[in-house]
Amino acid sequence: MPYGGIFDLAGKQARLAELDPRLNDPNLWDDPERARQVTQEATRLRRVVDGFVALEGDLQGLDELLAEASEEEAAELEDERERVEHRLEELYREALFVGPHDERAAIVTVKPGAGGTESSDWAGMLLRMYRRFAERHGFKVELLDAVANSDAPSGIDYAQMIVRGERAFGMLQVESGVHRLVRVSPFDAQNRRHTSFASIEVMPEIDEAIEIDIDAKDVRVDVYRSSGPGGQSVNTTDSAVRVVYRGGTPDEIVVTCQDGKSQIKNREKAMTVLRSRLFEREERRRREEQMKARGEQKAIEWGSQIRSYVLDKQYVKDHRSGVMRHDPDNVLDGDIDDLIWSGLEWAAQSRAVA
Repeated sequence: MPYGGIFDLAGKQARLAELDPRLNDPNLWDDPERARQVTQEATRLRRVVDGFVALEGDLQGLDELLAEASEEEAAELEDERERVEHRLEELYREALFVGPHDERAAIVTVKPGAGGTESSDWAGMLLRMYRRFAERHGFKVELLDAVANSDAPSGIDYAQMIVRGERAFGMLQVESGVHRLVRVSPFDAQNRRHTSFASIEVMPEIDEAIEIDIDAKDVRVDVYRSSGPGGQSVNTTDSAVRVVYRGGTPDEIVVTCQDGKSQIKNREKAMTVLRSRLFEREERRRREEQMKARGEQKAIEWGSQIRSYVLDKQYVKDHRSGVMRHDPDNVLDGDIDDLIWSGLEWAAQSRAVA
């Protein structure tokens, strides 16, 4: 098997052995959200483990038959072996989703780095790339907020969207980090080579099923007129909402939403993003404390450069997995599945090493 320790069959079986007694505990459903997480994890692990054992047995049986088959029989058995290996590859990919929130929607935030027009244009290119990726998978995209850059026709100074679909967060979470663009700038009259940066942040959408303590006195809600594109009512009424949170930290959290005509719905969406941001902040603090306790450095995926897009030399390179593509136009059009899968494999390998 080419999957080795990444698949970690023994580890998954051990985890199932831990979960089964908890599933039989009548007090489990006293906390419905925790019960849901435990049930989903056990179901996912059991499906993967049982499927892997069955497919492994099928492959072993096919190998035994091939050893004694005629030439004609061997051709048919090889076709069957390829089908089994394809199912095994699908199962392996399913095993890469181990997080409790992988099935949730993904909140994707795009921010340009320093560099003015160049970086804003690059951020706009990344926003389009992820929207095209979502379209290819049949995911639904809600653009919550976008601030256009006046000097770059397709550039942005900020954008945030929610991507809804099967394992949207599970897939897109590995895109968090800094993305680097190198190209001959279309904004430079001397045709010089420029380097631009933009950051991608991906959080799971946290709904009210997960309790997040938000004190009303720590929240200020402002309403204002939408500045983005929209219908007749969007730009003529105070429908846009800005939520400012100042609780528990000297750094305030600001969330804006101006994608719809309804101030009430925009407020609800802004509060959903705020809950998600508070949840993510707590999760990050917990991870950093765990790494500090183990004497580890900050994980490479947090705030570090993860990928370079070098357009004048026609390649895209993922710095974590080492995967390289030589068709940047297709990548920027949303064809990033192999880069995402390689990122998930890299994350699995990192967990195995840890």
